[in-house]
Amino acid sequence: MNLLRKLVDVRPNEVRALLLACAFNFVILGSYYVIRPIRDDIAATSGAENLSWMFTGTMVVTLLANAAFAAIVARMPRRKFLPIAYRFFIVNLIVFYFLMRHAPPAQQNVWIGRAFFVWLSVFNLFVVTMFWAFMTDLFNSEQAKRLFAFIAVGGQLGAIAGPLVTVALVERLGAANLLLVAAAGLELAPWCVKFFPAIRPAEPAPPHPALAPAPHPIPDDDEPEKGAEQPIGGGILASVSHVVRSPYLLGICGFMVLYAITSTFVYFQQADLTREHFHDRAARTAFFAQLDLAVNTLTIFGQLLITGRLLKWFGVGLTLAFLPVLSMLGFIGIGFVPVLALLAVLQVMRRAGNFAITRPAREVLFTVLSREDKYKAKSFIDTFVYRTGDQVGAWSYTLLTWLGLGLTGISFVAAPLAALWCGLSIWLGKRQAALAKTAPSG
Repeated sequence: MNLLRKLVDVRPNEVRALLLACAFNFVILGSYYVIRPIRDDIAATSGAENLSWMFTGTMVVTLLANAAFAAIVARMPRRKFLPIAYRFFIVNLIVFYFLMRHAPPAQQNVWIGRAFFVWLSVFNLFVVTMFWAFMTDLFNSEQAKRLFAFIAVGGQLGAIAGPLVTVALVERLGAANLLLVAAAGLELAPWCVKFFPAIRPAEPAPPHPALAPAPHPIPDDDEPEKGAEQPIGGGILASVSHVVRSPYLLGICGFMVLYAITSTFVYFQQADLTREHFHDRAARTAFFAQLDLAVNTLTIFGQLLITGRLLKWFGVGLTLAFLPVLSMLGFIGIGFVPVLALLAVLQVMRRAGNFAITRPAREVLFTVLSREDKYKAKSFIDTFVYRTGDQVGAWSYTLLTWLGLGLTGISFVAAPLAALWCGLSIWLGKRQAALAKTAPSG
């Protein structure tokens, strides 16, 4: 306990929830990172000209998945619909395993590979979004600033373990068998939901979705909640209507779109350069796994030593601005020195900065929302809006390439977008602080 208190400002009645949240995050990200390099290899093999269509397919599937998820959320309490959702993805992994093992090689390289790319892109967003929606429902704004960075550490430990498993096993077992490894790890997620400590019901939400109160702190006992474990209710399209009516939620949408566009630019540049640099698929997969390992090792140090202090000293807005500033400087650097080594450094720094600093800070933005918006609007923003940003980035990259811009030109186009992203981050931080003051502390 004393060691834990040195690492994070945790109260005695929060310890069990904190540690279980870390374990929960570990299993979902660990499972994802075991198979992420397979998706990156498919992207590099397909080429940038096909990636745009694959991103389009991802957006369509994400929209359909959001409608299905909203329908389930409206009718079931969270401790029922979360396990159902996670086990649905486990079944999908098993189906892809059989397809990759028994389908003809030509289909594996084209249709099954591209279908897996789309599926994993949706899987990644949903499993992580469901986890953080659960966290923002359990912890209020004050707790989130203290605890979310440490909870993210659990995920990064899983994200480090995943690539290590891939590097060690991919050449001996093959990619298909890694899907079963991921499925086995993901099965632990529903059990984390089942054993998570209960919380007391939150105060009734006010009419405006962006002015809802934060939930009460986790109590010392496990007294069942009377309101929190009831179906959330609402309509399937509530996520869209609430977002449209709320400038705050629209601001978060803008943040996600700008992040997605700049991320897609870097991802496409990575796909082009690695396809030229590596001609062996196993070597390319191992390279992607090594990038993942570097990202997640750097991330864990940031989460332990930097993020909590940034949120405490500078608040949410300036903490959110870290990644846009880093991206702007990185794009300018790539514009002058367009080589794989520097792009790899930018990719590692961006992803580590996102996981270590931006992700915990961004999740704090959702703690001031109503429970319905924490699941529905958050899911809509984190999945469909994010994938819409992917689409804008993917087709913009294709257009810029068609116009004759190379790595240098596209990097200089991305730099002003990062500056706009920075300004929006500051505004969101100010709005979150204002909304947190109007929410009861419990």
